[in-house]
Amino acid sequence: MSVKEIKDAMEKGRVYFGIRQTLKNVKKNSNVFVSKDVREETIKKLENAKVEFTVLKSKEELSLELNLNFKCEVFSLK
Repeated sequence: MSVKEIKDAMEKGRVYFGIRQTLKNVKKNSNVFVSKDVREETIKKLENAKVEFTVLKSKEELSLELNLNFKCEVFSLK
């Protein structure tokens, strides 16, 4: 379900990729998703900012399913 949410948001141009963009736009985020192989320091940054997130598949699997030419560990929806 959540991968579908990311796909829909990508089509509408309403997704942020990466921890920097997520934290920069923390007040605009409606949902935050992380890959299951996310780095521990990234988790700590999200927790320190009091951002709730959902864990998804691995970076590799997400890149394939979302048809991305890069790997990303954090996705946030506007």
